[in-house]
Amino acid sequence: MPRPRREAAPLGAPLFLLNLKTYPSVAGERALAIAEALARAGRETGVSVAIAPATPDLGRVAALGEIVTLAQHVDPATSGPATGFVPVPSVAAAGARGSLVNHSEHPLSLTGSGRAVGELRDAGLAAVVCARDPSAARRLAAFRPPYLAIEPPELIGGTRAVSTARPEVVVRGVAATHRVAPKTHVLCGAGIRSRRDVRRSLELGAEGVLVASAVALAPTPSSAILELLAGF
Repeated sequence: MPRPRREAAPLGAPLFLLNLKTYPSVAGERALAIAEALARAGRETGVSVAIAPATPDLGRVAALGEIVTLAQHVDPATSGPATGFVPVPSVAAAGARGSLVNHSEHPLSLTGSGRAVGELRDAGLAAVVCARDPSAARRLAAFRPPYLAIEPPELIGGTRAVSTARPEVVVRGVAATHRVAPKTHVLCGAGIRSRRDVRRSLELGAEGVLVASAVALAPTPSSAILELLAGF
């Protein structure tokens, strides 16, 4: 069966998205170095790549001008007299091209996720909405985000990839998303650590991967990046 027709992917597709989380080993100057290594590897392999550094590093990484940069989180409807939040206009001003939304480590309500997607869209930014399972994917797809990432939380940061340990989650997540939002690009994440994991994700219908610890905690992040990109 042919895949549904997609809109042009604002961040590229298939997409390799690296989330640095808040690991101290990849903060500051290290975040800049990893962003440059990822940009270089993307050019060499022809794969679309993007990076989500920790919030304090967002502007500096975006200012490199070499790689698509995303925020790790946004707080909808918080511009103005609010302290300690990450409003969409601030993310845009920092040079980000979009943001993760509803990551399992920083979740939003269903209503909040919808507001975040809408505010990002209004600002000309891309949302990568995270869903823990196919049921959540179906509900979140109703907001028509350009990207939706399937990430079972029990596998995040582990050694078993969702694409090999629970392939049915990817297949059902892609189907659930496209029944509601045929133009949304589906990524998968959680435990993705090797080219085999990436290749299997694409075979199951995903259009890219969302990766974190496999690179952020690797002894040599640049080597880990090349290993994963070899799966595309």
